[in-house]
Amino acid sequence: MGDDVAKRLKILILTNLFPTPWDPLRGAFNRQQFERLGARHDVDVLTAVDFRERFGGVRGNVHVDNVRTDHFVFVYPPRFGRSLHAFTWAISLMLQRWRKLRRSGYDVLLLSWAYPDAAAASWLARRLKIPYVVKVHGSDLNVAANFRLRRAQIRSALKHAGAVVAVSKALAEKAVTIGADAARVHTIYNGVDSELFAPGEQTEARARLGLSSGAPLLLYVGNLKSTKGCVDLLDAFPALLAQRPDARLIFVGSGASRAELLERAAATGCAERVTLMGAVAHGTLGDWFRAADLLCLPSHNEGVPNVVLEAMACGTPVVATRVGGIPEVVPDDAGILVPVQDRTALEKALLEATARSWDHARIAAHARGFRWSDNIDRLEQILQSVAAGERPAFVETANL
Repeated sequence: MGDDVAKRLKILILTNLFPTPWDPLRGAFNRQQFERLGARHDVDVLTAVDFRERFGGVRGNVHVDNVRTDHFVFVYPPRFGRSLHAFTWAISLMLQRWRKLRRSGYDVLLLSWAYPDAAAASWLARRLKIPYVVKVHGSDLNVAANFRLRRAQIRSALKHAGAVVAVSKALAEKAVTIGADAARVHTIYNGVDSELFAPGEQTEARARLGLSSGAPLLLYVGNLKSTKGCVDLLDAFPALLAQRPDARLIFVGSGASRAELLERAAATGCAERVTLMGAVAHGTLGDWFRAADLLCLPSHNEGVPNVVLEAMACGTPVVATRVGGIPEVVPDDAGILVPVQDRTALEKALLEATARSWDHARIAAHARGFRWSDNIDRLEQILQSVAAGERPAFVETANL
């Protein structure tokens, strides 16, 4: 690409996965990536905010380094017509920000989340004659693309993209299956902030969090919704309690399944050993990982969840499901993987994992292979090529 390699780009990122005052903890992985990209280029992030959330009240302040942030309100029919969401997303954006977009002179767009975000914004990008890159994460392909009308819209966005960035090889293969040009699809694993997530003394971490030492501690971090496997984990927990009655299960996160988790904990008689902490700031998660004996994430579908990488960076082993990109990043000496919604297998894995002697230093060393600097180097290369009207060279992932 010659001199274009050094060009400072003007980049617009369109996504729903980014912190806003109405959801300050949303999209921590995107915040980390976009902040680092903004240190090298001029980056604007325009976030779609669900209209119900927007009128629900501010929940916190948001400060993001190196990028300019703005939002628009995404209005849609809430109980039906999901295949129309890309259309209403595009109309919402045009009515609120179209004039500004037309005169901003962006070199390239980065569309983070396939549906409705990329499906809508790709159409707008073509009208504006701005090249674009689609970044896919997990359920935006694994779930949304299973519906015929949504799949057609996603396929169009992927086919016209200058490049598609996937967070796992499994997701990259899914993108090609849907219709993306294989030569334009690149796998780039997310990184880990090594300053926040590193090994430390478990007893000290528990003391800082006000937790007792000695007892096995299982940790779940993520949205509390059934497809993330939080209910599956709670249902499997009594099997561990039967052998280790002092064990604890802590859920860090918020979501629609909170009430169901409380009800099931009471019904199974384990409520005293289960704690729902609610959501916590990303920067405080390190002590939770260091305090835990296991991170447990029995999701029904995934890309590569950053909490898995961050837990391993702290030396904490993982019990998770064998879905999406999880098998790509969790080797046998860092965790145990089980089939989706297999309660017996999950119970067995919890028992085995809590009894095993793990090499925590080896787990942390493996996770150090996931570096944000590598991630940004590769993403930058792709954005530079697409902005220049070139096909990006195939981006090899790190040898992990």
